[in-house]
Amino acid sequence: MLLVVDVGNTNTVLGLYDGEHLAHDFRIETSHRRTIDELHVLLANLIQLADVPRRDVTASIVASVVPSMTEMCVEAIDRAFDHEALVVAPGIKTGMRLLYENPKEVGADRIVNAVAAYEQIKGAVIVVDFGTATTFDCISENGEYLGGAISPGMQISANALFSRAARLFRAELVRPPAAIGKNTAQSMQAGIVFGYVALVDGLVRRLKDEMGGEVRVLATGGLARLMEKDSETIEEIDDYLTLRGLRLLWERNQK
Repeated sequence: MLLVVDVGNTNTVLGLYDGEHLAHDFRIETSHRRTIDELHVLLANLIQLADVPRRDVTASIVASVVPSMTEMCVEAIDRAFDHEALVVAPGIKTGMRLLYENPKEVGADRIVNAVAAYEQIKGAVIVVDFGTATTFDCISENGEYLGGAISPGMQISANALFSRAARLFRAELVRPPAAIGKNTAQSMQAGIVFGYVALVDGLVRRLKDEMGGEVRVLATGGLARLMEKDSETIEEIDDYLTLRGLRLLWERNQK
């Protein structure tokens, strides 16, 4: 089986693939305080929870946007499963031209998402990934990574509001019943959620105009479902886009 690991700033998502089938997936907190030993034990326990013998995990691939966690994950995988993980980094075979001024600056998660989205759409596509930051990645009709945009994530924006406005309290990040809030919590939720929908739709429309032609729009990430009902530009939400992209990259790098 193939272990795929997506290390984000807030959460780490793991998947176990049996061929092309995603057999198990897990989500854990990305913690800088964990030691390699703790991460090793956590990996082993997750695999045990899935009722998969350790010896069945024969290969791994890691994409990380947290440099301090990358080597720790590789070492923990080596200890738990006795093999060296492939890391999504400059030099890896992607099958995609990166038309970025400095390709080394493109985050590993953005490359993985772009590869998975183009493999699925086989045409021009924009990927919106709702994570700690919200990224917008544009792929051409010919499968070229064009670039994109990065904005503060919805949770970051909400935390800034809660922490910097003295008279505002922390409110749950959920869709309010209407744009006109009837209390302070609903007013903040309306501003954050509906305001963020407007940000996403406005930016996607601008990106589509610059790309020209027919462009599909996919979304992924932890907060994507919160946008589902109100966004006018997001056509499909794929919760497992990044994990599938990791599997594709692993396959493309086998001799």
